[in-house]
Amino acid sequence: MKKFLMLLLFLALLAATGCQSAAAPPLEGAPHTLTIALDWTPNINHSGLYAAQALGYFAEQGLTVNIVEPGETLAPQLVAAGQAEFGVSYQEEVTFARAQGVPVISLAAVIQHNTSAFAAPASKGIKTVADFAGKRYGGWGGAVEEALIDYLMEREGRPGSVQSVVMGEADFFASCEREVDFSWIYYGVTGIEAEITNQPLDIIMLRDLDPAFDFYTPVIIAEEGWLQIHEDAAKRFMAALSAGYRYADTHPAEAAEILLAAAEGLDEELIRAGQVWVTGQYQGDAPYWGYQSEAIWQSFAGWMSDCGILPPGFKAQEAFTNEYLQQK
Repeated sequence: MKKFLMLLLFLALLAATGCQSAAAPPLEGAPHTLTIALDWTPNINHSGLYAAQALGYFAEQGLTVNIVEPGETLAPQLVAAGQAEFGVSYQEEVTFARAQGVPVISLAAVIQHNTSAFAAPASKGIKTVADFAGKRYGGWGGAVEEALIDYLMEREGRPGSVQSVVMGEADFFASCEREVDFSWIYYGVTGIEAEITNQPLDIIMLRDLDPAFDFYTPVIIAEEGWLQIHEDAAKRFMAALSAGYRYADTHPAEAAEILLAAAEGLDEELIRAGQVWVTGQYQGDAPYWGYQSEAIWQSFAGWMSDCGILPPGFKAQEAFTNEYLQQK
C-alpha cells in the first residue's frame, strides 16, 4: 500500500512539473554504462537479464550494465527521474504512469502470458471465484486489486462480500495461517514454493478468468526522452537482453545456476524448480521474445476505464513499442 501510494504521488508531482526528462547527452566511448532497476528481489522473472550479463551479451554490445533492486523507490520512479535507464515494471503500472503524463514506455514483455493467480491453501475451500464470498483477501491495497475483486464479485452477484486486508510484504503462507484466506501470487514463485514444501494450494489463474486479465507482467521500461537521445544504446541493450531471455527459455538448468551465482540469499531448490516451470513461457506463442500486442494493452486499459480507475482516452498504442526488439 505504501509503495503504491508513493508511486502515485511521485507520478502526480512529475506531471505537475511538466515531466521534464532527466536524460543526459548522448553517451560516448565504450563500454557504455547503463542501469536497470528491478521490480523486486531477484527471481526467475529476471533470469534472462542475469544471463545476458553473465554470458557476455551486454559486453558484446559494448555495454556495462548495473542491476539494482528498487528498495523504497520503485523502478518507474527511478526511470522517470533519470536515475536508471531501464526498469522492470508491470502493464498496469505503466498505464497509470502514462495516465498521469509520465512518459515511461514498455519495451518488452518479459513473459508472454500472465503467470499470476489467486491462490489459497486447499484447507480454505476456495476453488472458484464464487468461493471468495465471505473470505478475507490479502494484498497491497492497490486500486487494481480492489477493482478486480469488486468486478469479480459483482459478476458473481455478491458485491462487497470480500474483506480486504493489507498484508504488504508479509509471507503468503504465514498470512494465510493467521489473517487472510487467499491472495494474488506469481505461480512461478509462490506456487512452486507450495509444491516444494508440500503445502497444497487451490489456484485460479487470472488469464483464465477474463481475456482482459492476460496482461503483460512484468515488462521492461524506459523513458521516452532518453530513448530519443540514446536510440543506439537502447537497441544494443535490448538485443543483449533478448539473447539472454532466449537462452533462459531453452537452458533452464544453466539459467538457474547463473541467477543463483549472481544474487545472494536465494532458495536454491525454489529457483531451480521455478526455472524449469517457466521454460518456454518467456516467448510463449509470440513471434519473438518481448513481443507486445496492442490488443492486450487496449483490452486491459479498457477494463480499467470501465472500472473507473483509469480516465478515458488512454492511447494503448503509445504505451509500448516493439521497435527495440530483435524480431527473429
